[in-house]
Amino acid sequence: VPLLCFALLVPAFANAKPDSVTATDAFLELMSLWKVSPESLADLIRKSDLAAIAQLPNVTAFDNTEKPRATSEYPLVFAHGMGDSCFNPGMSQITDLSAKRAGVYGVCIPTGNNLATDTMNGFFMDMDKNVEIFTEKVRADPKLANGFHAIGFSQGNSILRGYIQKYNDPPVNTVIHVHGTVSGVAGFPQCNPSGIFCKLLANLCGDFVYNSIAQKGLFQADYFRDPNKIESGYKKYSQLAVWNNEGENGVNKTISENFLKTQKFVMVKALEDTMVFPNEGEWWGHFKDGSHTEILTMKETEWYKKDLFGLRTADLDGRIIFETTPGNHLKFTEEELFGWIDKYILSKANE
Repeated sequence: VPLLCFALLVPAFANAKPDSVTATDAFLELMSLWKVSPESLADLIRKSDLAAIAQLPNVTAFDNTEKPRATSEYPLVFAHGMGDSCFNPGMSQITDLSAKRAGVYGVCIPTGNNLATDTMNGFFMDMDKNVEIFTEKVRADPKLANGFHAIGFSQGNSILRGYIQKYNDPPVNTVIHVHGTVSGVAGFPQCNPSGIFCKLLANLCGDFVYNSIAQKGLFQADYFRDPNKIESGYKKYSQLAVWNNEGENGVNKTISENFLKTQKFVMVKALEDTMVFPNEGEWWGHFKDGSHTEILTMKETEWYKKDLFGLRTADLDGRIIFETTPGNHLKFTEEELFGWIDKYILSKANE
């Protein structure tokens, strides 16, 4: 585990002053709490600024109870964000109400068997392993055997992207990526790397994540794409580099083939996002290699121009759709969520 980088999270967990604990002490405190009481550590994470908790602020503000004009052909599958869990009330509510809206079976797929392990696996289990468990649970559910629509929140979109590119069997018909980490991140949550201190912190994290130990020990390390270390570490070690077909082992055509089995990709960007840097990544963009200030749109990236995993093909087919929300990370309304379901999942059924 990239000890120093991760240990910097502890002040946020414990509400301690940053200078009141050393990196080593913080890391040891985390590990001790994880062994003694994983439930307590999961609770601290959920209450921290790092947690991406999905919840509907005011269900009564939008009429979700009306009978849908049509029902979806496929069930709905949800993937939760960092620090969240399928066992949390917010995700349970979103899953149930969305399924009711679409008139179908709905399920949130956890990668742990209870609230504590589902939360902690979003940190201490690597990205590929999370995808494998997600896939096993999808395939074990007979109601998903003929395919499904998927909605992801924050980091859960990395799991959905991994499932689509590595397996997509049963296939995802439409995926709605809400404020997703699909292109990776290049900064620390709540810390824009365009500033001096946050850039230093991002560079420090980049120094620790590109090795086999970090990539196998911390989910967030797997989708950290440091624009200053593309050649010096990212392409050799990063799980994200493999998914992008940017890795040293070259292009895996199966990734593109699986990606193109999905018919529609709805990319929702939070215009004031302070969790995902750059937030253009929520629309398949990223920082330009070598810079923490110059941002590339989707069509300016190398993975688009070279069609490394099928993104350009999907876009030219009209499968990539862009939406926005005006506020911060996961600050969407029930009207927006149900509106996306109506527009992109129920639209054909309603015609």
